[in-house]
Amino acid sequence: MEEKEIEKLIKKGESRALEFKESLSVKDEIGESVSAFSNSCNGKILIGISNSGEIKGVQIGKRTIEELANFIKQNTDAPIYPDIKVENINGKNIIVIEVNEADEKPVFFKGKAYARVGNSNHKLSASEIRKLAKESAKSYWDEQICKDAGLDDIDFDFINQFFIPKYELITKTKVVGNSKELLEALSCINENKPTNAGILLFGKNPQRFFMNTFISLVRYKGKEVGAERLDYKEFTGNLFQQINNCNKYTDEHIAMMSRLHPGKIEREDISEYPLFSIRELIVNAVAHRDYAEQRSKIIIKMFDDRIEYYNPGGLPKGINPKNITKKQFSRNPIIAKVLSKIRYIEEVGEGWDKIVEEHNEHPLKPKMPVISSDEYSITVTLFSTKEKFEEKEEILVLNERQKYIFDTIKSQGFIQSMNIQKKFNVTRDTANRDLNYLIQSKLIKREGIGKSIRYVKV
Repeated sequence: MEEKEIEKLIKKGESRALEFKESLSVKDEIGESVSAFSNSCNGKILIGISNSGEIKGVQIGKRTIEELANFIKQNTDAPIYPDIKVENINGKNIIVIEVNEADEKPVFFKGKAYARVGNSNHKLSASEIRKLAKESAKSYWDEQICKDAGLDDIDFDFINQFFIPKYELITKTKVVGNSKELLEALSCINENKPTNAGILLFGKNPQRFFMNTFISLVRYKGKEVGAERLDYKEFTGNLFQQINNCNKYTDEHIAMMSRLHPGKIEREDISEYPLFSIRELIVNAVAHRDYAEQRSKIIIKMFDDRIEYYNPGGLPKGINPKNITKKQFSRNPIIAKVLSKIRYIEEVGEGWDKIVEEHNEHPLKPKMPVISSDEYSITVTLFSTKEKFEEKEEILVLNERQKYIFDTIKSQGFIQSMNIQKKFNVTRDTANRDLNYLIQSKLIKREGIGKSIRYVKV
């Protein structure tokens, strides 16, 4: 907001959409206003302004805004992530909190719900809370019963062999009851019928019911769509299988280098893209796409200098490319909840924080992801650091087979030439060329003679 706009707001005085607070010492009152605006209408809270409209200003420390945001998030249910900014008016700092009306109501603050009545906050009674909840209740696509699907369409073997073991390992708790009861508890079965979420997450063939619920990946040679296509893949199956297979393919087709640190035998492996970010954006696309829109699909485009993730469904009201890293939303709450159960996704919305952190900590400092969106779609672009490989001394660029050799030795202790030949269907000479390159680079060494020759880490 510009200074003149804020001054105009202050002159108008408090209203249904505007609240003044003189200082941060009244945090509970600020929290009540957040609840009231969330349950009633979009509104602004100006901190550092007296009830009469006098500009008092507030002291701003290094963590003032962060602590205020955490206070609001931790004491609201559902958690609210408002926009908080510091503005300077007549040489004095004031804090501007912008709160959007919530899609899911009521929003509680410290166990109580409020509504905006005139220019004040009104505590809601139990009957008013029930009424508000009923009025704002809506059915999400993923919780609806899947038409024409039955329990025979659920892959219970996958649930028993994949999902339950992972869930028990992560939570360190034993699943009580059978797999059908588990899916009922997860809202994947309702009234003895699979929900849309149940079919997408655990269906034997989700594409039978939702034709375009798969990930399409195109790999180009060059930097433009018109360049030569190197490969085209479609990752189908349930959502877990799509994520795993797409992530595996992407990891296998990005460049990796090894950096030798002076005086050390160990080399540092560096990928051209931050690896967590690659997986997180695949998971985000699967978790948040608009599945009601079946005329489109998730599309990933891999170029020489970037990866683009296209997702059907624009950003919801109140979310834009600038605040998406700070605000949490879920178009498919059941899918997001189930993915979070085995840590495929951070249910509390920390994924973007980790993406930013990973980019900041990457040795080659990649450009931050760029987010663009319109009414119908969102595209996120990751940028390669491959062009920076040659800027560093003592760096080796490894091909796919060489990465496999090095990773296998790191995990299993050794590898033999025949393992590489079988894995990649290549000749003995090709496998040995890769091995010799790694030997010359002092990454591995040869042991034994004849058929017992094997390769180990230096």
